[in-house]
Amino acid sequence: MIRKEMIAMLLAGGQGSRLGVLTADVAKPAVAFGGKYRIIDFPLSNCINSGIDTVGVLTQYQPLRLNTHIGIGIPWDLDRNNGGVTILQPYEKSGGSEWYSGTANAIYQNMKYIDSYDPEYVLILSGDHIYKMDYEVMLDFHKQNNADVTIAVMPVPMEEASRFGIVVADEENRIQEFQEKPAEPKSNLASMGIYIFNWKALKEALIANETVENCDFGMHVIPYCFDKGERIFAYEYNGYWKDVGTLGSYWEANMELIDLIPEFNLYEEYWTIYTKSDVLAPQYIAADAKVDKSIIGEGTEVYGEVHGCVIGANVTIGKGSIVRDSILMEGVTIGENVVIDKAIIAEDTVIGDGAVLGIGEEKPNKLKESVYAFGLVTIGEKSVIPPNVKIGKNTAIAGVTTPEDYPDGLLDSGEYIVKAGGKQ
Repeated sequence: MIRKEMIAMLLAGGQGSRLGVLTADVAKPAVAFGGKYRIIDFPLSNCINSGIDTVGVLTQYQPLRLNTHIGIGIPWDLDRNNGGVTILQPYEKSGGSEWYSGTANAIYQNMKYIDSYDPEYVLILSGDHIYKMDYEVMLDFHKQNNADVTIAVMPVPMEEASRFGIVVADEENRIQEFQEKPAEPKSNLASMGIYIFNWKALKEALIANETVENCDFGMHVIPYCFDKGERIFAYEYNGYWKDVGTLGSYWEANMELIDLIPEFNLYEEYWTIYTKSDVLAPQYIAADAKVDKSIIGEGTEVYGEVHGCVIGANVTIGKGSIVRDSILMEGVTIGENVVIDKAIIAEDTVIGDGAVLGIGEEKPNKLKESVYAFGLVTIGEKSVIPPNVKIGKNTAIAGVTTPEDYPDGLLDSGEYIVKAGGKQ
């Protein structure tokens, strides 16, 4: 193979358990976003826009939809004879099989893939963040500082710093200390989980930590490099970056797309976000329909009202229905005279006539209080909601439900229904 200066390794095997029923049957990087995309489209598009044409995508949890979406990489111009995109799943070796057991362990298990391109640099990415970044600029920074490791960082509010890996850097941006989710952070510069390594330094660190259980970059590899005296620098990024790891942040990131002046702009021609797109009919807005401040996907038919929503492709919203502040993914069918407030509804779900979603006061969810919060109604894919039921806030539903599942026609705030075959 032709030698590559830098290749990217994209970690996309995570479950995303904090997204609840949305990731019951799909990996987090394959979750729909923005009415048209999937989350993994953003780092993949960043790669090709940055001139990186060799990307290894490491998958593990529920990989089918992700693998199908990526295919051979045509939408991102990554269908290359030399390089391109390669799906890297755990495989059986002569010494036995082993699942990826940590971010760094996943890279360790694919060192032969990296070696086949003999790169000077390796870019480590996460497949579940929404942002635009020119990795070539970061590589220039890495070279200028003669760095062994460069970590992309961004300022966060000090009160949130304990949620992140925190770096303490000097005036020349050389990192003096690394704190992994510290109780008392010494800085507000948070690691974005984006790293450029000299391949020689990374390979040495991976081999040195090969027996470490659940080997992780933040917990093990970066501290190892620090202890070795490697030159580690912080590349400060001040653009938009969102970890959509919770239902609240996922909903918020989608809603930010429809702001009058969106902080994250999908319409910039110079930095296109690419995706796999089916050939669909145009959207249809009926004469009596009302739509404002919303994204409406191709093939969608609107006969009711849509206010402040992100609507995917091939959605139907029936006559007399009102949908507000919600995310409806591809293939959702909303019956007539339905009212929906602040909901996330996954693919191919059917909402029966006269149903009302998002009523009442907020109450803690009885299944997973920290997951099903934010005042949202969250419904997993291929679910069915019967006609004329009422559903409260901080609720979760997965599966085909019937009127018998709703005592007195109501699912109160904080309750949940996870049917047989559905997942939490």
